[in-house]
Formats: sequence, C-alpha cells, structure tokens
Amino acid sequence: MRPIALVTGASAGIGVELARVFAAHGHELVLVARREDRLKALADEIAASGRPRPTVLALDLERRDAVAMLGAELSARGLEPAIVVNNAGFGLSGAAAKLDRDEQLGMIDLNVRALTELSLYFVDSVARHRGGILNVASVAAFLPGPGMAVYYASKAYVLSFSEALQCELAGRGIKVTALCPGPVQTEFQARSGMQLPSIARIFDLPPDRVAQIGYDGFMRGKRVVVAGANNRIMVFLLRFIPHAFLLRAVERRMGGTRAD
Repeated sequence: MRPIALVTGASAGIGVELARVFAAHGHELVLVARREDRLKALADEIAASGRPRPTVLALDLERRDAVAMLGAELSARGLEPAIVVNNAGFGLSGAAAKLDRDEQLGMIDLNVRALTELSLYFVDSVARHRGGILNVASVAAFLPGPGMAVYYASKAYVLSFSEALQCELAGRGIKVTALCPGPVQTEFQARSGMQLPSIARIFDLPPDRVAQIGYDGFMRGKRVVVAGANNRIMVFLLRFIPHAFLLRAVERRMGGTRAD
C-alpha cells in the first residue's frame, strides 16, 4: 500500500492551498471534494510542476456512507493515508431557529461527523507511517457564536476533539493538529452569507499563508496552530473576557440575529 496525504475540501480556498503546500513538500496526494472539474484542474497544475499527479475522488462527504466508499476506493488503488487533512466544511449565517434545519444538520454532518469518521477510520494506516491528522478548525472555536451558532459550535468540537485525540494517539507516533485560522477571503464567506466588518481586516490572512502556517505547525507536531499574530493575541485575550460580553459582541458583529 502506497502512503498518501488525503486532503478533503480540496476544490477551493484553504483546501487548494493545503494541497499545493503538501505537494510542494513531496507528498503524494489524494484530493477529495464534490466538484470534480476543480479537483482535476488542481491535479493538472500540481503535475505540471513536476510533482506526482494527485488522485482525484469526487465525493460528497455529507453522505453517511462516504468514508466507507472512500476507504474502499483507496484500497482498490493500493493507497493508504499516512496523513489525513480534514479541511472540508461550511458555515451558515443567521439565527439558528430561522435557518433551514436540514442545511444546519448537513453542516454538522460535514464539519463534525465526517471529520470524526475520517480521523478515526484511517488511524491504523496513519500509525503505520507515523503520520498525522490535520483538522481545520477556526478561531471561532474559542468563541460563542450567536448568528452562526451551529458553525461556531462545530469548530469548538473540532478543536476539543483534536486536542484530546492528540493525547490519545501520541503513543502510536501520530501527530494531531488543529489549525485555527481567522477570517480568510475564500468562497466560504459567500456560501455562509457572512459579512465581515472592516475591523476584521486586521485578522485576515490569505489562504496560501494560512496553509503554510498550518503545514509548518503540523510538521513540528504542534497541537493547536492559530494562524497569524493578531489572531494569536486575540485568542490569548479571550480567556480574560466574560462570555456574556463576548456573546453581545459577536451578536453585534453579526448584525443582530435573535429569533424572537
């Protein structure tokens, strides 16, 4: 079985840049997302740079059988993950009681369930190669999130799960890292409906920079990587601010999204 780095959500944004960074450092890739045309274009680009052409698997990870299908497809091709990069995810902006319930449950399926299943499904192969798991969380994981309640909660889960998993799997030689970017100008904002205030620009980083920071921290075996100095300062200060104040501040930033 040939070791590969599996990158989910590799059709746009941070996922594309993570694939480029891992390829540039010599990792053979398997790219997973729904949009096959974009995956093929990225695979062609990486191959044109002189790296091995990534394997492309068009798959909707919201499906309950998606991870089993992915595992079977990799086995059939003689591939097994040495590294799992869980980047696939999305957000929705608005009051939870007003947003479409099925869409929010789909967000949980992708951001939480699929990430958890992918992290656990390939543990044995990752351990064989003394590789690791890189889970993309967010600085939202450190905050309550009125206006994006389910999204913020899903990223809090990713952070907590990743930190605990790192402790559990360290004895098997497996690295687990939670990458926590702040605002990043990608398609994520368009899909979520999020409107960022102008002050958010001081926390903004381009996706290629986030990907490089995440890769470097992961390879060093860091448990949590907060991308960007301003974001690190903010996360440090958050521990001293009462949650009641944070709730009001986030709600104001989201423009007021109460369901009553």
